Amino acid sequence: MIGIVDCNNFFVSCERVFAPKLIGRPTVVLSSNDGCVIARSNEAKAMGIAMGVPFFKVKGLVESGQLMALSSNYGLYVDMSRRVMSVIRRHVPQIEQYSIDECFILLPETEDYAAFGRHLSQIVERWTGIPVSIGIAPTKTLAKLASRFAKKHKGYQGCCLIDTPEKRKRALELTALRDVWGIGRKSAAKLEQMGLHTAWQFARSGRQQIKQLMGVAGEETWRELNGESVLSFAVPTPRKSIQSTRSFSRPICTARELHTALADFCAQVAEKLRKERSSARSIGIFFSTDRFNPNVPFIQRTAVHSFEVATADPREFSAATRRLLSTVYVDGTPTKRAGVWVDGIEHAAIQRGLFDSVDRDRQKRLLQALDSVTHKMGRDSLRLASQEHVESIVSSKLRSPSYSTKLSDILRVK
Repeated sequence: MIGIVDCNNFFVSCERVFAPKLIGRPTVVLSSNDGCVIARSNEAKAMGIAMGVPFFKVKGLVESGQLMALSSNYGLYVDMSRRVMSVIRRHVPQIEQYSIDECFILLPETEDYAAFGRHLSQIVERWTGIPVSIGIAPTKTLAKLASRFAKKHKGYQGCCLIDTPEKRKRALELTALRDVWGIGRKSAAKLEQMGLHTAWQFARSGRQQIKQLMGVAGEETWRELNGESVLSFAVPTPRKSIQSTRSFSRPICTARELHTALADFCAQVAEKLRKERSSARSIGIFFSTDRFNPNVPFIQRTAVHSFEVATADPREFSAATRRLLSTVYVDGTPTKRAGVWVDGIEHAAIQRGLFDSVDRDRQKRLLQALDSVTHKMGRDSLRLASQEHVESIVSSKLRSPSYSTKLSDILRVK
């Protein structure tokens, strides 16, 4: 049997672990630069607050005390995700992380899958503070469907099991076609015009008809809904590129200030590379003006630098982006969005080039020391000098402390 573990209102739940005063209060988490709502508590959903709504439209509710709003704290969310996945790995033979707050699991043989799921749900919440909903079924698609029922109905006690033809039929009858994992809005609209409104109606349609309408992907969804496991567990594959991008709270108009932001992005991608024991052969930058401002001409520029030796050193990345910036950026360009990416990722020990002048052994020791300090003291405890004042160009006024990743932000018991 296959299961999926889905963290409930994950970003809000992470905040509530360290700020219990938020429990029971309508709460939303905002996107980068506090632009729009990207996560909602059940209480906020009950108020009719939609996903993706611009913050200014609900700001009045915050100011009146009816709603709590928090800037996104991705460092906290990534760390809490790691904790949740670690707990799950202790109890199942195989796990496939699908997103920051979801993972598929291969269940061990047991006589009572529902009891196992409820137990796992309780263990995860007890050990991490994060409530989860679990769906268990013969296929991934049915498991996703089951998790929706587990999340919506408290009677399931955190786990919904679809293990008989009768349960499968009832679940499909109660599920709108547009709520099925793997069926997009356009496909759902097309199928609804044909009179197919529920997952059950879709599953009872002819296989060849669905294949002609939706291709192989649609046929696989049809087979999965009919109880045939088609989507196997994915084998982790090395990433081909890593990027870090951001929109700014105000336009940046100088190369120095823009490089401050790029240096911060360099540190982030370098950290990700080192965590994966990898290095990159090239780095690229991009920046653009505000495409939605009619008073500013839209400008977008990119540039790429290749290294002789693959690296994961933020100093090399920062120096390269400074040189790239000097070739494509003109002071006074009101930049609203920028980012960096690295390509040519190698998952092996760094091979020195013939003309390499860098002391790679010393570099390795330095980066190990950097990672050791930031692991203990928090990501921003050591930074490049070029990262100074990066906070002033990114709006996150409502961000919570880095409770689990920064020593100075650890909660104190009085």
